[in-house]
Amino acid sequence: MALHMIKLVVGAATIEDLLEWRATHSAPGEPWILRTRMTPKRGAEMIDGGSIYRVFKGVILCRQKILAVNSVGEGVTARCEITLDETVVRVAPTPRRAFQGWRYLEPKDAPPDLDVEAFGDVPDALARQLREVGAW
Repeated sequence: MALHMIKLVVGAATIEDLLEWRATHSAPGEPWILRTRMTPKRGAEMIDGGSIYRVFKGVILCRQKILAVNSVGEGVTARCEITLDETVVRVAPTPRRAFQGWRYLEPKDAPPDLDVEAFGDVPDALARQLREVGAW
């Protein structure tokens, strides 16, 4: 069974901000690599269909499939590089309290993908408000 990861987004308020940052800070064809200090002990479970769920200002808004989890360096310079799929999938906006670093996310706790055909391209702020009042 796939295991997911959840991580706060710093420096981007929306999915569009994250994609814009990606476009300006990477070369075409360069893999999307998320760098973090701690290597997940359950990394093998995460590459078996797992995704990273991203939290923007207290709300989970999107996910990306995890393709690889690699440890790089040794000792104090050791870090983890997580290779992600380029496709960013919007999910049902789900509130999440702040935390540091990253956490595992069990499949049963992961928000469902957003059906873009049914809801259209709903702005993040509107989706968040609808979720808060229980209309979504």
